[in-house]
Amino acid sequence: MGLFNKKPAPTGLETAENVTSGATTVVPSQNVSNTDLNKQSHLESSIVQASETSQKNVDSQHQQAVSRGSSSAGDVDVQNEKAHGDGLLPSAADQEAEYPSGLKLGLITLALCLSVFLVALDNTIIATAIPKITDHFNSLGDVGWYGSAYLLTTCALQLFFGKMYTFFSIKYVYLTAIFIFEVGSAVCGAAPTSEALIVGRAVSGVGSAGIFSGALVIIAYTVPLVKRPLFTGFIGGMYGIASIAGPLMGGAFTDGPGWRWCFYINLPFGAVTLLVIFFFFQSPNRVSEAKVSWRERAHQLDLGGTAVFIVDIVVCLLALQWGGSTYPWSNWRIILCLTLFGVLTVVFIVIQYFMKEHATVPFGIISQRSVAAASWFAFTVGGAFFVLIYWVPIWFQAIKGATAFKSGIDSLPMVLGVVIASILGGALTTALGHYWPFYWLSVILSSIGAGLLTTFEVHTGHEKWIGYQALYGLGVGFGMQQALVTVQAVLPLEKVPTGTALVMFMQTFGGALFVSVAQNVFNNRLISEIPKYAPGVDPEIVVHVGATSLKEQIPARFLDGVQYAYNIALTDTWYISVAMASLSVIGAIFIEWKSVKGMKPGAMAA
Repeated sequence: MGLFNKKPAPTGLETAENVTSGATTVVPSQNVSNTDLNKQSHLESSIVQASETSQKNVDSQHQQAVSRGSSSAGDVDVQNEKAHGDGLLPSAADQEAEYPSGLKLGLITLALCLSVFLVALDNTIIATAIPKITDHFNSLGDVGWYGSAYLLTTCALQLFFGKMYTFFSIKYVYLTAIFIFEVGSAVCGAAPTSEALIVGRAVSGVGSAGIFSGALVIIAYTVPLVKRPLFTGFIGGMYGIASIAGPLMGGAFTDGPGWRWCFYINLPFGAVTLLVIFFFFQSPNRVSEAKVSWRERAHQLDLGGTAVFIVDIVVCLLALQWGGSTYPWSNWRIILCLTLFGVLTVVFIVIQYFMKEHATVPFGIISQRSVAAASWFAFTVGGAFFVLIYWVPIWFQAIKGATAFKSGIDSLPMVLGVVIASILGGALTTALGHYWPFYWLSVILSSIGAGLLTTFEVHTGHEKWIGYQALYGLGVGFGMQQALVTVQAVLPLEKVPTGTALVMFMQTFGGALFVSVAQNVFNNRLISEIPKYAPGVDPEIVVHVGATSLKEQIPARFLDGVQYAYNIALTDTWYISVAMASLSVIGAIFIEWKSVKGMKPGAMAA
């Protein structure tokens, strides 16, 4: 990576580089005056060097790189060099001096992992607590809103937080997101009514929208380039652990101190994260944070586009939440929501076009080949994974008669596969320097694993349901974090927040979209299969009984037929995951073959 000169404080300047036939040589940077910085911004000049000779060499190298332009597709290095010349990125020397190590790095990493764990935990911990909550508030009709209120605000605000991380202090935006999440958790824990709980869930969702992407942005400014895939793997692994720990902890709290502790548990751990990030993480000094008028800042944040996007996502998810369950798809409410979604999507695209570089999703970012491919990959992998993580436990409950707690334990092979492969994939990417092989490994393993899961039958033995889950989990784990590594790799460092937020949104939206689709597929298949295998049983009763209560609520003479119908409905629903896992190959095909070794920090913020 070249030699680095130490500097006492960050200046927000990057190195000049020698781009030659795929290799990148980092030239040591020196202090730059304001006059030189202005020249850089307008002329893309090189950084002033200690001697006249080295100055001429660097100027020559920089001008050669710029003169080559980016006429060939995917010439990201030249684009990155332009950003460096503009003084938007930290210099190599500055970044080397800024990276924490030892106990400080350990504490920051632990705090980030803990915050991501809490956000992921909040997605699933409520699942096993909902029966008690509905008993407490007598609010069976509000069940759908306990999950969707959180999901709505999370999806709608993820891209906005990407803009916030770009133009405001990374540290304080992240701390604000944690604080909002904590406030929402406190409201949920103390909720006197079902309505208050829904409000608290929505507030928590606002905070969660900025936490996961913020953790990855902090990693980009905390860890040297070549080690970032490994640390990204740690964070991805925490998400997998939380996905399975949620139902287990929810059941334990509900049976023990009470369901309110499903939310109170966030408070002490969130406080630890707040304190560690506040005292140990030093937010980088970036040109994009320079003080400007409120009008200019509002323009930079694309508030109009953000407002349209939020409403767009809300009406889309409302249509998916209501359609086929609360209201038939032909109901005017569903038609109105879907129509608004289509119109507002067009309006949002038009706004993004005219906002140019200040757009919430700049075309310069989304049109970059690897960013587009990684976003698609995240969308498909998220859709496939969330369908199975929600519906496999139901198979254990309905078919094997497991409790909610036991079904969580039986689902461990899938989640352990995700965790192990996330960490192993990150470590191997760091060691090998390439992330693209893991896309293909992910596509192959997850597609085969998801396909094997659809072969489940009522009497499937443990050797199959353990092995098939583990195979699918390994596939997801090897690929899930690679989209984040890729986007950060091919974008200049100051665009990493927007790129990271985009990938996180696509992953979350994919999950939200296809979980809703799966709900409709399952209900329709179950209703159609019950009359065939359990004639005399009202399908609507089976749908509303719940998976854990089949043996208690369904007469023994009908139970085998109901379980058979349940198995068909579930395995047919899992074909959604097979399709999405297979379609992820499109992302793998178009990913550029980049290496995280020998590249400049900031140019590849993996």
